[in-house]
Amino acid sequence: MMKTSVSEIKQLHVPKYFLSVLLLLIILLAISALASLAFGSRTIGWTGLMEGLFHLDVQSHESSVVRQRIARTLFSLMCGAALGVSGALMQSVTRNPIADPSILGVNTGAALFVVIGISFVNISSASQYIWFALAGAIVTAIFVFGIGSLGSGGATPLKLVLAGAATSAALSSLVMAIMIPRTNVMDQFRFWQVGSVGSGSWNSISTFLPFLLVGLLIAVFTAPALNALALGDEVATGLGVRTGMLRLIAAFGGVLLCAAATALAGPIGFIGLLATHVIRLMIGPDLRYIIPMSALAGAIILTISDICGRLIGSPGELEVGVVTAFIGAPILILITMKAKMRAL
Repeated sequence: MMKTSVSEIKQLHVPKYFLSVLLLLIILLAISALASLAFGSRTIGWTGLMEGLFHLDVQSHESSVVRQRIARTLFSLMCGAALGVSGALMQSVTRNPIADPSILGVNTGAALFVVIGISFVNISSASQYIWFALAGAIVTAIFVFGIGSLGSGGATPLKLVLAGAATSAALSSLVMAIMIPRTNVMDQFRFWQVGSVGSGSWNSISTFLPFLLVGLLIAVFTAPALNALALGDEVATGLGVRTGMLRLIAAFGGVLLCAAATALAGPIGFIGLLATHVIRLMIGPDLRYIIPMSALAGAIILTISDICGRLIGSPGELEVGVVTAFIGAPILILITMKAKMRAL
């Protein structure tokens, strides 16, 4: 029986529209990246765009602007990919169709520890932010899952969401309690708190890259076992999957990706929720394909949101965290109304 079940899992075919969707996402990724380089407080024409990318000897104002935007664009793509994959992992681990780092309170936990670090340890660099954010995200994830597991039925999707919402509200209050008496901390934290990729630089990219790669590797290697977990714990155990260890490793990968992105860009919400749902609707439930495609979709959604924020707020900019909240909140309501809350 075990061999038959394993063979059934392995015979999951390539989704029907996988190649078409992949091609579409690659095209959208290229368009969004070019648009991110071209649009902002100053719009760059096609000639300036090409000069900035391919003619390094040209030192015009437009080409210089394009080169300055490259780091921001790459940083936005990386953060979007990390949040997209984080959402896919969290939804799979919790078997909750509306799980997302922002909904489960992980973003707020990371923010609280960053505030504590700024206030009491005087942290100021990106590398320091990441470690504090990671610690806060891990502690919050464990706490939310523990609270959601109390009572009959264990950690049901609805209980996890309620636990995450309550925890996020409580931690937000702690963040404000720490900041209000400290004007210098408030000034340093308030721009980060909204969520923005405007601070993206080559230094932040190099700091973020190792965490992104480790998180993506964890996601890719756990995807087949997570497919088995979607069939239920008993079936997964019968297939030889150590469900407890699998959840621990996959959850760590999701928290790692979320914490690193949050530390450097601030708590940007709804990217994981939107990216994973869009991909699942297009290609089906196989996580071997959902995870890499969610990375592409997350990168596209975050970059397009950043472009919209720059255009709406011109000559300044509207932070991307505000844009994703406006997009994600109504979509979350629709998903909650239509989703089966018991499990994926």
